[in-house]
Amino acid sequence: MLACSASGIYWLGRYLERAQHLCRLLRLQTEALVDRPLEDIYSGWRLIYSSIGRTPPSGALELDSDDNYTLADSYTLADDLTFERSNPGSVWSCFASGRENARQTRHCISAEMWTSLNLSYLRVQRLGMGDIWPTAPESFYAELAREIDTFSGVAAATMYRDDGWSFLQLGRFIERAHLLTGLLLAKLGETEAGEPVGSDWGVLLRAYHGVDLYNRRHGVEVHPSQALDLLVADPVLPKSLSRSLDGTVAELAGAGPGPDRNASAAAQRLANRLSGLVHYEWPDREDKEEFLQQVWGHCLGFHNLVANTYFDYQPE
Repeated sequence: MLACSASGIYWLGRYLERAQHLCRLLRLQTEALVDRPLEDIYSGWRLIYSSIGRTPPSGALELDSDDNYTLADSYTLADDLTFERSNPGSVWSCFASGRENARQTRHCISAEMWTSLNLSYLRVQRLGMGDIWPTAPESFYAELAREIDTFSGVAAATMYRDDGWSFLQLGRFIERAHLLTGLLLAKLGETEAGEPVGSDWGVLLRAYHGVDLYNRRHGVEVHPSQALDLLVADPVLPKSLSRSLDGTVAELAGAGPGPDRNASAAAQRLANRLSGLVHYEWPDREDKEEFLQQVWGHCLGFHNLVANTYFDYQPE
């Protein structure tokens, strides 16, 4: 596979995973606007922005006792994360970038995948925050997340299991691991700083489809340490950190070695190390936040290794 095609499919997976991650968080956050205390609402916004490393449009988010101001502030923040064209990490920007990557690699993906993604993109590009806010913005985020799930299902059903499939999955797994690690670090930092518990651990379990599994394992009362263990190391939860890192190991092997065998070997070693850290070191580590910070940094390094191995290598 050409390096430009591999890069396009890889980033297609990353962009759609990023858009779906934001949709899940924004759905839960907009649902909280209905009946949650103001402290919880502002804490939820701070958690989202901290986890993605972006500064809110108004700067620091300060609690205000005026309900009307809180709703207006939430409108601005949701618009920044959803439809802001100048924000490269907004839902709209991720969809536009993902669709452009799909357009450039149409010879590597199935026609059904292109149709599914293009229809979703055409629907989103015609909308703005003023169109979804007056009714039920949480419904928009839920529907968009389902459409990305539909695209993933169409890809699983119609895409050839060649290098393109491996790069698509590799991008999704790396992005998922990076986003989840950043979210958990933001939550742990919020807890240590004594912030009001806004987006609590139960909400994070909902965002990653872990509520039913947690209830079967531990009951209905959510304990932060048990929720953290489930999100990081549970082998059954589809979107857990351990499953994502295991997926990177498998898909990297499926992609095969790149032109630079040394770089390929280094990427495979780091992928195995990341997976081994979660499987074998996590249960015994007391410094959970430092451990996650280490994994977060390794995820960035792993992406650079993948790029140098398959996309940006120097030809002989």
